[in-house]
Amino acid sequence: MSGEVEFEGESTAPIWAFGDLMSVLLGVFVLILVGVIGVQLQLSHKLQVAQQQRLAEQQRRATLEQALAAPLAQGRVTLVNGRIGIRGSLLFALNSDQLQPEGRQLIRSLAAPLAQYLQSRDELLMVSGFTDDQPVHGDHRQFADNWELSAQRALTVTRALIADGVPADAVFAAAFGAQQPVSANADEAGRAKNRRVEIAPIPRSSAADATPQDTASGHAR
Repeated sequence: MSGEVEFEGESTAPIWAFGDLMSVLLGVFVLILVGVIGVQLQLSHKLQVAQQQRLAEQQRRATLEQALAAPLAQGRVTLVNGRIGIRGSLLFALNSDQLQPEGRQLIRSLAAPLAQYLQSRDELLMVSGFTDDQPVHGDHRQFADNWELSAQRALTVTRALIADGVPADAVFAAAFGAQQPVSANADEAGRAKNRRVEIAPIPRSSAADATPQDTASGHAR
């Protein structure tokens, strides 16, 4: 009788130890599985967010292209990566910040579709002025340098847009001077391309980061 008790005691101890080990291993496996699933869910969420952002950007560009269909078809503006480009010679005479009649008419034609575009979007319009690398000369010595000339041109376009219906709190001006050329300044053709104004919709949340040092809003600096 006592022998059976000792035999039973000796046989059950290893069984319980093995059961505890299996429980620990199962717990570790469950933790690993939960971790893997969590990582997969995070990756899936990031992919969904990235896809939604791409679709939103595509929709934004399509909406902008539709709004600017007429001037784009006429070749009066360009639209590259969401940035509306206008030749400086169309807007201004050389070294001037006064809109020419054709330029004034173009800005007037852009104001209504841009204002309509902004109605359903939490975005701002950044109006950027650019020049070539040649120093300001002639009868326009009131501009200290290309930075000031580009700032005044951007302000002129900004004020014209506001006068034609774009909300004042949805547009601001930025000056880039001769920085960020789109062509070499080696000849007149290249310099003419660099003398330009660009209008770019940007999210309001990133407006502060997108504003360069010489940004002006509604007044010269």
